[in-house]
Amino acid sequence: MATGEKLGVYICSGCDIGGAVDCEKIVADVEKEFNPAVCKINNWVCNEKFVEQIKNEIKEKDLDRVVIAACSPRFLSDLFNFGKVVVERVNLREQVAWTHKPMDENTQELALDYVKMGILKALNSQYPEPLVLDINSTILVVGGGITGLTSALACANSGYKVILVEKESELGGFYKKLHKIAPQKYPYLLLEPNTIDETISKVETHPNIQVLKNCVIQKISGQPGMFDVDASVNGNLIQFQVGAIIQATGWKPYDATKLSHLGYGKFSNVLTNIEFEELVRDNKVAEKFNGKPIQSIVFVQCAGSRDKDHLPYCSSYCCSASLKQALYVRELYPNAKIYIIYKDIRTPGNYEIFYKRVQSEDNIFLTKGEITNLSGNGNGKIDLEIENTLLAPKIKIQADLVVLATGMVPSTFVNVEDLAEQAATTADGKKVAAGAEVGAKILNLTYRQGTDLPTLKYGFPDSHYICFPYETRRTGIYAAGTVRAPMDGVSCKNDSYGAALKAIQVIENVKLGRAVHPRSGDTSYPDFFLQRCTQCKRCTEECPFGTLDEDDKGTPKPNPNRCRRCGICMGACPERIISFKNYSPQIISSMIKSLEIPESEEEKPRILAFLCENDAYPSLDVVARKKIQYSPYIRIIPVRCLGSVNIIWIADALSMGYDGIILIGCKYGEDYQCHFIRGSELANKRMENVQEKLKQLVLEPERVEFHTLSIDEFERIPEIFNQFAETIEKLGPNPYKDM
Repeated sequence: MATGEKLGVYICSGCDIGGAVDCEKIVADVEKEFNPAVCKINNWVCNEKFVEQIKNEIKEKDLDRVVIAACSPRFLSDLFNFGKVVVERVNLREQVAWTHKPMDENTQELALDYVKMGILKALNSQYPEPLVLDINSTILVVGGGITGLTSALACANSGYKVILVEKESELGGFYKKLHKIAPQKYPYLLLEPNTIDETISKVETHPNIQVLKNCVIQKISGQPGMFDVDASVNGNLIQFQVGAIIQATGWKPYDATKLSHLGYGKFSNVLTNIEFEELVRDNKVAEKFNGKPIQSIVFVQCAGSRDKDHLPYCSSYCCSASLKQALYVRELYPNAKIYIIYKDIRTPGNYEIFYKRVQSEDNIFLTKGEITNLSGNGNGKIDLEIENTLLAPKIKIQADLVVLATGMVPSTFVNVEDLAEQAATTADGKKVAAGAEVGAKILNLTYRQGTDLPTLKYGFPDSHYICFPYETRRTGIYAAGTVRAPMDGVSCKNDSYGAALKAIQVIENVKLGRAVHPRSGDTSYPDFFLQRCTQCKRCTEECPFGTLDEDDKGTPKPNPNRCRRCGICMGACPERIISFKNYSPQIISSMIKSLEIPESEEEKPRILAFLCENDAYPSLDVVARKKIQYSPYIRIIPVRCLGSVNIIWIADALSMGYDGIILIGCKYGEDYQCHFIRGSELANKRMENVQEKLKQLVLEPERVEFHTLSIDEFERIPEIFNQFAETIEKLGPNPYKDM
């Protein structure tokens, strides 16, 4: 541990802090215990002049560690960046002054404890020098549909080299099959020509883009900035290196043979929307019907979509596609009767204008309804019975042609032919699609956790939908377009720009040795003291991002550029051999052990709270702004993720006399909100070991609690704190307190 000779401590008395605690007494206590080179108070620490004064003192006194005891570390983070100096922020405003009784003995003790913990953390930390490796800035785009083409152009126009691979012999994907496009510009009333060929030409002639058709990826190894790719082009093996990857491998239509109840496969005049689109594009509609005009046509929406037995989700594009195809029919057969039977029409944004235009057309009938029976009538036509319509309880329609609006299945889904049967079951009995890493074989990653992108429900690649929609669980690999979520062509293009930007961001960050989301700019990385490794494989198995490979013995092999700096591996390691320069089992233990635990007769319990820095800790700032008070006996330590909490911290705290431990993190489960995917879930699983430790110490299980919440549930935190404090009061002091 460093001494206080090069330590500077700066305490703010503004923003109500000076009215809540005796700052002079804190300075006296700090000087007595730590003897820092500088320890002073200012009523406006974030003032430009005072910040300049800190910089001058860092230079004059050769300070290498600075503690700023003021507002929340979530504020003014750039202001207190002093270069290669360890900076620790202590939150006296939100966690003390704004949430506790002013000038109270307990509030004073709370403030001093936080300052001491901050100093101990700073003294035990090292400045995290970035790990800068020689990297490749080329971007690989996998998939040559509209999403891949647009992504490639976006990256190339930004000055980056791009390699675009497409498994087929031509570019364009499903978008190339479209006859016309739904309106994309004002006044959003007229169909537009498909300009995909122009986009393809731009890609194929762009000097920064190399196009590889008939190309299949055999293997991808390495990490962001240095992904090594083996690919087969027309049967010939080629190898190259890239810095980031955009997966834009698109979608496949849902298997219509599963829709026999809607006549597909039974009647030649029951088609899918894709098949009908191709007939119109190729001018073969008349040929299909031997030159006979279509007198009536029925479009059936959500054919296999929004259906628990098929695709439970909405595929987003189907409604606008059917509205567009209705106008095809209007143009080809002006007198034909056109029926659109829907569960709901979903036309977001400007498509609503287009929807109204189609509604106004003669001989186009739209109604909500359920197809209850579909049969042939012997004369080549189809009879449909429809119930629960807006027109009548039951109606019958005779049609020359039925078009089924089938939904989208992502290319990452393992078995497109058997979606329902391939579903896995969660612990609560809900069906979710099998993970693509089981056998999608698109990227063929050499990660120990699977060959492809891990998936959420229905085969779509896993991402944090709320905060980081383009991110996957593979750092530097970004899903875009219909492989990421159901969407139409306009959304695919917009998605392309987002993924391109993320690919560029990861390259530029890796060049500087910095992390990407959610700890963007973090230059720390995990260090492994492998001499003590027992090859238990917990770190390699529990890392949500596939950061760690392993050798034949099970020893972890780090890929630092894959790391998100969450510390989940650190929390998993029973030997505590994993640490960051500014976040480690030893650093947090020093903070825990720095506090004096009041004796039992003082009736001042001490409760330790570990709060996730992503949802729980920011929630405290909201609580503070609303001036909601909570127990002064709680000492809060923010952690990168609950998954980084090592059980030794809880064991140490209980052994030295803390009366209770509380953990609060992000929600986990089917609709998880954990920024590190599985951190909260893993922390909850480890609670079994915590309960075992409580038994060993002969302590009540109620002394440790685990909670999850989302950031909008901030009001729960003071409730949780106060209720837990009441529980601890009923349990009485920790018997280890006076030992």
